[in-house]
Amino acid sequence: MEKINIQFTLFSAFYSPLISVMSGGFLKEEGLEPNWTVAAPGVSAIAALKEGSAHVVQSALSHGFGAIARGEEMTISHFAQINEMDGFFLTAREPDPDFTWKKLEGAEVVLFGGGQPLVMFKYACHKAGIDYDKIKAINVGGAAAMDKAFREGQGQYVQQQGPFPQQLAADGLGHIVAQVGKQIGPCGFSSLAATKDWLESDMARAFMRAYRKTRIYMNETPAAEIAKAEKSYFPDIDEAVLANCISTYQKLGCWTPHVEITESAYEATMDIFAYNGLLGERYPYGRICSLPPS
Repeated sequence: MEKINIQFTLFSAFYSPLISVMSGGFLKEEGLEPNWTVAAPGVSAIAALKEGSAHVVQSALSHGFGAIARGEEMTISHFAQINEMDGFFLTAREPDPDFTWKKLEGAEVVLFGGGQPLVMFKYACHKAGIDYDKIKAINVGGAAAMDKAFREGQGQYVQQQGPFPQQLAADGLGHIVAQVGKQIGPCGFSSLAATKDWLESDMARAFMRAYRKTRIYMNETPAAEIAKAEKSYFPDIDEAVLANCISTYQKLGCWTPHVEITESAYEATMDIFAYNGLLGERYPYGRICSLPPS
């Protein structure tokens, strides 16, 4: 077995295609033994590519926007999608079948303090026709800190990726009222990235054979079966909760069967960052993205 090093920038069930390429045995079928890590808080996994400690990482197109703006040489390419929609949920303390985004104005909401989660959330507010500045944002840190804060009574709503909100609901502490992805629509939310040199290797081609099989698996396999295989990656989450989360993402359509980052998804992401004033110019697709190894 040849060892392949994979790093996540963030780790959640939302990135299940990259988890299931390991848990489903697809890499081993290609003779690859996965070794996975999660980047330190506040650090992009792109750094692991640059220092050579990872072969492939979970990232986002926006890292490419920033790199070009800083004048960096583009030795990294985003070559396949993980999610083609935002995967965050809004959870309320009380059930609200009549929830509208307008209810967020004047409300206390535990939110990510920056980065792509906040950029996307602000765009969702724009699409919903509400004033983000009227929200009483509570920023306490990363995903674990946000979950802890909401559990301890802070905020009327909280912004989270699965399976955090599903676990809150199972514990009787929250009720999911909205999916941010549905408000925004398709976009290049999260991606797989690697060095351009590695993408020319036999290992890259073996990885892509495994990943293409995984994308089919994610859409055609019952969520309970996927969750059972992934459970060891989520020791603090109930297996039924994990299955519920995976099923929700399957229905959302963020794990489309195609693996390439489409130009329309890429353009949509640029629209979102431009709306937030974070894109000085529009970059050609080929400067940041490439087609997957064949």
